[in-house]
Amino acid sequence: MYRAVTRQIEVTVEPNFLPERSSPERQQYFWSYTIVITNSGTETVQLRTRHWIITDGTGRKQEVRGEGVIGEQPVLAPGERFEYTSGVPLTTASGIMTGRYQMVSETGERFEIDVPTFSLDSPEGKRTLN
Repeated sequence: MYRAVTRQIEVTVEPNFLPERSSPERQQYFWSYTIVITNSGTETVQLRTRHWIITDGTGRKQEVRGEGVIGEQPVLAPGERFEYTSGVPLTTASGIMTGRYQMVSETGERFEIDVPTFSLDSPEGKRTLN
């Protein structure tokens, strides 16, 4: 599991390779990832937008920006959490994702929180340690 904390908001990510949705002979690899956002702060916040940078095994980058996550813009009161699962396809057997969420506080302040960088590894991929 991967974890990042920004302004007392914790984001954890657990990626999962899905062999049943992948086809290595066609260079199609698919992962799901489950994200949990927990508000450990003292003010209510709302997730407004997302920004992902997805890098495949050859270093090719793709940016994804959009409103909310899975069609929602969740509001998190102190102590609340929001969990969702989404997915990502790649044409290589490995890659990485990183991102940020734009949040807005109950006073109207906009700020960004980090999503931890996480690895997308399939059984066909070779791991390289840097």
